[in-house]
Amino acid sequence: MSKPTSNVKTRGWISLWFLITIPVIFWDAGYCFMRPHSFEGGPWHALWKPYSIYQNVDLVYGVQQYLDKNGFTNAQSLLNIIENFLNITYIYLVHGTSHGPRPAAPLLGLVSAATTLAKTVLYWAQEYYCDYCAVGHNSGKDLLVYWIIPNGLWIVVPSMIVYTLWNDILSDLTVASRLTPAERRSAILKAKTA
Repeated sequence: MSKPTSNVKTRGWISLWFLITIPVIFWDAGYCFMRPHSFEGGPWHALWKPYSIYQNVDLVYGVQQYLDKNGFTNAQSLLNIIENFLNITYIYLVHGTSHGPRPAAPLLGLVSAATTLAKTVLYWAQEYYCDYCAVGHNSGKDLLVYWIIPNGLWIVVPSMIVYTLWNDILSDLTVASRLTPAERRSAILKAKTA
């Protein structure tokens, strides 16, 4: 018996992005949720040593914001965790089933990337509207190296993913709209049993 096939388009670079970012996102959320223990000088700081620089570059991650009970950092970290479970589910739906990529995978990938994009744009907008209150103290070089480039990746790559998966889904919907009702029912039944 031949292995069932799937017509779902997959993109290796999207899976690679999710695979690379899953541990990074959990690591970042861990730093945020474990504050003050994760701060420089804290008992668990060794797990988050690079944050000894970052907590002074982006003050949202720093000690004073924690002491002031600014909830934005942990609120965005909670969204990071949700986003990560979407990423993991996408990877599973694309690579982890014996039936090939599942039809829901592109939609899940789109939702996850759109969540990342919206959250990152909100993060940048918050900086703009507070007159760069958390990063404005940095030199131009430090701002570029430690904040703009790393955070910019979280805008550029998710934008590319949203664009790609949106077009894939739109293409599939266009094809589906041309099917007769009987063909549509048959395709749905086939997808459910695959």
